[in-house]
Amino acid sequence: MPTVAQPAALLEPGDPPAVEVVNPQGGSPLLLLCDHASNAVPRALDRLGLDEAVLRLHVAWDIGAAEVARRLAARFDAPLALSGFSRLVIDCNRRPGHPASIPVVSDGIAIPGNRDLDDDAVERRRAACFRPYHEAVERLIAGFAARKVVPAVLSIHSFTPVFGGVPRPWHVGVLWNRDPRIPERLLAGLGADPRLVVGDNQPYDARDDHGYSMKRHAEDAGLPHALIEIRQDLIDTRHGAEEWAYRIGDALSPILADPTLYRIERY
Repeated sequence: MPTVAQPAALLEPGDPPAVEVVNPQGGSPLLLLCDHASNAVPRALDRLGLDEAVLRLHVAWDIGAAEVARRLAARFDAPLALSGFSRLVIDCNRRPGHPASIPVVSDGIAIPGNRDLDDDAVERRRAACFRPYHEAVERLIAGFAARKVVPAVLSIHSFTPVFGGVPRPWHVGVLWNRDPRIPERLLAGLGADPRLVVGDNQPYDARDDHGYSMKRHAEDAGLPHALIEIRQDLIDTRHGAEEWAYRIGDALSPILADPTLYRIERY
């Protein structure tokens, strides 16, 4: 039988890992994800043809989200999976084949290194950057199952204060599809602070193909879950990330303390 040639490996010595797992043995029945934690690009892709300044923008990663997620993991003694590469290389929160999976243009910025990719080039990115992240999440969930624990799953993201020239009024949003167990109580808890503008499926809607990670790892499995979006100008400093980790943690605490949360339910 002829041997089928495999695409050459993408990552080189000196590249970061495709996924970082923090506190894998955490004792909490909570799993945290950060799908857009990093703006790193594999050396072989030569910054995708972009200036370093572009890679510091929101198009490349969710500014502040990883810092908030790390602080929540520490507070709740929860495992946390963080993606290792920029969403411009391949977006871990988009299904394979989605137009935004490897964008040619993002927020009006052309991505030269993503033009005219053949199937082998796409597969190299999936094998090096996409699959390892999701396989790590699957291993963490399998670890919960081995302990006969049904985990709650939360994904931490950030969004820009202005999009398309239009200001976004929300300080924080909770994205969800059908399972109300965490989102409804989280919206109420955050909304109890009159200073906050809290978005219900804002600034994105989880019902229109946003939130691949939540669907793949939590919704289809019947695990309680939610995706949290924080406006990035509120968490782009260490102090801001700390403040919002406390605020979100305080809203989550009574929800996570409810033992009836941790069961499989499909809606």
